[in-house]
Amino acid sequence: MTRYFTQEHEWIDVDGDTATIGITDHAQSQLGDIVFVEVPKPGAVLAKGAEAAVVESVKAANDVYAPVSGTVTEGNGAIEDDPALVNSAAESEGWFFRLTLADPAELDGLMDADAYRDLLASLD
Repeated sequence: MTRYFTQEHEWIDVDGDTATIGITDHAQSQLGDIVFVEVPKPGAVLAKGAEAAVVESVKAANDVYAPVSGTVTEGNGAIEDDPALVNSAAESEGWFFRLTLADPAELDGLMDADAYRDLLASLD
């Protein structure tokens, strides 16, 4: 499994043609206590950069964008039932949705872990 990151602080785990997408630990820490999450429904077709999910914290509401194009196969109902799961396990059980990749070549523009770490260091 390969993990990629976006400039918008999303992570993407890719296994074959399936991608699992969530927000990074950095993103959840910037949001604060998360109180509401809405994830896309299975069958939704998302274009790269399109709004895919909503996350609300005590500080603000934000959209989560699809980092790649594809068809949603599963939304994580666990985070809709318990939004705090995103705070406690942002990069594992707190994933938002899974999709089937429409164009694996879109992964080429994403960052690996080292590049994402450099991005975070540049923000300090």
